Amino acid sequence: MRNHFDEQLEQLNKDLTQMGAQCEEIISLAAKALTGWEDDLLKRTAALDAEIDKMERTIESLCLRLLLQQQPVASDLRTVSAALKMITDMERIGDQAEDIAEIITFLNGRVAPESIQIREMARETIAMVTGSVEAYVDKDVERAEKVLAHDDIVDTYFECVKKNLIEMIAKNPSDGEFALDLLMIAKYFERIGDHATNIAEWVVFSVTGTHKAAE
Repeated sequence: MRNHFDEQLEQLNKDLTQMGAQCEEIISLAAKALTGWEDDLLKRTAALDAEIDKMERTIESLCLRLLLQQQPVASDLRTVSAALKMITDMERIGDQAEDIAEIITFLNGRVAPESIQIREMARETIAMVTGSVEAYVDKDVERAEKVLAHDDIVDTYFECVKKNLIEMIAKNPSDGEFALDLLMIAKYFERIGDHATNIAEWVVFSVTGTHKAAE
């Protein structure tokens, strides 16, 4: 019985890793479009988001089977419960990356210095998603804590981008719509960082039994 449970947990880890990789890919795709539009961007991000949604359902089904059939306790129960919470945030990451791609279509290929800063934000959020999923698989609280600290970097980028875009609008009001589109994109990346933070917090919970929000 325990061997079968361990096999199912191993499958859960593999599925979560795959879903995390899909999240990384869709974030990267959306960020890349900021400095070079591709005609099939929306189609590719929509397809990836659909894969992420499908993976969420697969993992949810596996977690429910584990809870109902195996009735795990203590750390095993936390592991499965945390996975159920994590996939919700990962699904939202996919949705928001697709939203970013839709907004980019309104930029008409225009690039601004802020676009480069936003791509740096995206790079940081990808690192956060990767780190949080790997921390879960390895039960590595220290790595999860590094992800939590990393969110400050994303927030700093966002504040910098927001300040620069406000200055852009002040200098040239006709650029207002363009600046607001960029600000919305930056905000979505900031939210993706928040979701990665949530994932890392559930990793800490799965190992320690303590969740930051409950402290």
